[in-house]
Amino acid sequence: MFSVRQMRYFDILATTLHFRKAAEVARISQPALSSQIAEMETRLGTTLFERTRRSVVLTDMGRRLLPRIQSILDEIRSLEDLALEKRGTLRGRLRLGIIPTIAPYLLPILIPDLHREYPDLTIELREAVTSKLVEDLRLGDLDALIAALPIDGEGTASLPLFRDRFLIATSSNDTDILSSPMTQENVAVERLLLLEEGHCLRDQALAVCTTVKQRQLVNYGATSLATLLQMVSHGMGLTLIPEIAVRTEASRNNVRIVSFADPEPAREIGLIWRKQSKRRDDFQALATAIKDCSRRLMITEKELSDLAA
Repeated sequence: MFSVRQMRYFDILATTLHFRKAAEVARISQPALSSQIAEMETRLGTTLFERTRRSVVLTDMGRRLLPRIQSILDEIRSLEDLALEKRGTLRGRLRLGIIPTIAPYLLPILIPDLHREYPDLTIELREAVTSKLVEDLRLGDLDALIAALPIDGEGTASLPLFRDRFLIATSSNDTDILSSPMTQENVAVERLLLLEEGHCLRDQALAVCTTVKQRQLVNYGATSLATLLQMVSHGMGLTLIPEIAVRTEASRNNVRIVSFADPEPAREIGLIWRKQSKRRDDFQALATAIKDCSRRLMITEKELSDLAA
């Protein structure tokens, strides 16, 4: 009765409840999306969404149809995964999402390794904040994602990849001498610079600095860690930096890196996929490759001592 494409558009719109956002997720124009939904409604002889200028709401028929369509889409994705599984480990297309505070540091090592070890693998990458990646994973637009654990997402499975400890970055010319190792209570929160809302690293930084109050924060949110470190290197404040980024960012910014005293704060990075996926062997192989790359990105105690001087 409905095409797979129409069911997918319906699922996206039922999730976002916003035609413009749904069209962006579906990567089609808003009129094209509206046309497909209208065709579904014509076939049913009833409306699926109540539309006003300010909101989109599922009708009773829409609510009854949603779980059935989602179940069908899950089965289709499982069949696609099964077909890929029969091709062998890490062959064919893999759509991988990754958060911005990991992507620029892990990918330059990971992608060449994967191309060398798995020449029949085609990787499609998508960089976005965790909430967007989880949404894309649920909708079937991604096969797996790399992000900090735990995540909010029903129907997902995960594998831990590596522990990424947090350090403090400040300008090498900073007149405030930071002791190393630091305690979390000694962070000068009134000088703490954070990524903008939506980035999980912002939330993690706030969790580490438990004494932070919103009014104490510098009123600026950078869009990337690289931008944040540029600001820090020019003496505009200090920030938390994950270990995976230290070697790259310290080589191109005038920063001093200070470690925390034990127990050091850290985030757990994991590989996440849909539980229904039949590609667990692929994800196990990918996780092994990522773990190997991450070990090469972690800094030695000698490097850390030099960066803290």
